[in-house]
Amino acid sequence: MKITREDVLHVAELAHLELTESEVETYRRQLDSILTYVEKLNELDTVQVEPMAQVLASADPAENISLREDVPRVCEVTREVLSGAPDPSPPYFRVPKVIER
Repeated sequence: MKITREDVLHVAELAHLELTESEVETYRRQLDSILTYVEKLNELDTVQVEPMAQVLASADPAENISLREDVPRVCEVTREVLSGAPDPSPPYFRVPKVIER
């Protein structure tokens, strides 16, 4: 796939990024390389591959990595985290509006 300079500039604009000309070229090459590799992966025959819900799934349960039990816990860090905020209003951070340009 060929990523153009305009493609990079369009994505940068959507992300509100200002790029130098050298960054535009660097990202163009990197994105082109990534998408070329994805195209190559799309050539693989995956008809016989079972869909997976998790990447840790194995045909042999003994091979699966044991994860800790998912148990909800109280986390009392709000006051500590907000203490470093320039404009806290517990339990939130106030930030400048970024929706409009």
